[in-house]
Amino acid sequence: MGIVVQKYGGSSVADAASVKRVAQRIVNTKRLGHQVVVVVSAMGDTTDDLIDLANEVSPLPPARELDMLLTAGERISMAVLAMAIQNLGHEARSFTGSQAGVITDAAHGKAKIIDVTPGRIQDALGEDAIAIVAGFQGVSQTTKDITTLGRGGSDTTAVALAVALEADVCEIYSDVDGIFTADPRIEPRARKVSRISYEETLEMAAQGAKILHLRCVEYARRYDMPIHVRSSFSEKEGTWVVKAEDVVQEDSMEAAIITGVAHDRSQAKLTVVGVPDKPGEAAALFRAVADAQINIDMIVQNVSAAATNLTDISFTLPAGEGQTAVKELSRLQETIGFESIQYDDSVGKVSIVGAGMSSSPGISARFFEALSDAGVNIEMISTSEIRVSVVVAEAQINEAVNAAHAAFDLGSDEIEAVVYGGTGR
Repeated sequence: MGIVVQKYGGSSVADAASVKRVAQRIVNTKRLGHQVVVVVSAMGDTTDDLIDLANEVSPLPPARELDMLLTAGERISMAVLAMAIQNLGHEARSFTGSQAGVITDAAHGKAKIIDVTPGRIQDALGEDAIAIVAGFQGVSQTTKDITTLGRGGSDTTAVALAVALEADVCEIYSDVDGIFTADPRIEPRARKVSRISYEETLEMAAQGAKILHLRCVEYARRYDMPIHVRSSFSEKEGTWVVKAEDVVQEDSMEAAIITGVAHDRSQAKLTVVGVPDKPGEAAALFRAVADAQINIDMIVQNVSAAATNLTDISFTLPAGEGQTAVKELSRLQETIGFESIQYDDSVGKVSIVGAGMSSSPGISARFFEALSDAGVNIEMISTSEIRVSVVVAEAQINEAVNAAHAAFDLGSDEIEAVVYGGTGR
């Protein structure tokens, strides 16, 4: 048997009883003959609690110190889990991200992994111990400071370790039984997907699906590391994220047209009104946004009015960065001469994703007709080879998800989705 890397989210280790249950599951894997490496997130809402604490003592916590604070959550999880495993009669050793050899750049709060040198992990496995690693964190290659990888970073830690250790599989445990055709909290008839390609999973993650972190899927695809998404609350087979050629459909050798429906409530829409339609103006606007380290998703530019030679440029961005974008763009109003900025954070994004749509005409029409029949108004549209996304009013997201799910017959005749812990992670 080879190496298995398991990652457990915060809902899976939310309290002492949950930690004991996870410890038993890990020991059971070890008894099957595997070498086991475990990556853990902070218990329950610990990270949010620590952020709240930081904001109470400082209106703008220094990034370096905030990282030092936030990594404490995972260190608590790794230590208590190691204790629980040892109480079951198996050797377990806990390691921080830096002790596990996770080397990152120096960007506090959103560091990227540069290298993984898991010498101490390999030593522990060689001595028949279970290695428990604190997720979400590493150490800067240049400053030697502790860094964090951003939200969902424990997923990335797990895949990076699996690649470095040449593991057989990286198992990502949460509180749902796998990846579903839609969020089961919105669509109760959502069906579990048995296998899904890296590319489709990337699109689902990028469009708001919370089950896997985007960077973790990118890492897995780059190194062809299979991911098994499953629940820590059941023994059911989960969803395998693999190469596209390894995705075998149950009823057909051809890929399903649509794999799933994703949604994102964290979006906002910003419109710059009355921009002079001449070379360089759009570039100046988006350079200001880029310099503020703000990611942009959809972009729509209207055809300029002949009488005024002015155009409107709209784009979507994370709602948490909306006011920063407004501030940065407002500084350019006098220089560029646009009329005003309109900002709307009461919108959301709904997307259909599927590798089969590239060879199936009429997908967009069916999607838009379903939304129209449900009374959902479309504000913006964006497409790729395997994805169609729309921006709608936040109040209509649920109706849009349900309508799209039904339009492409993605539902199951039985209720498959069970959210055991309540958060999906």
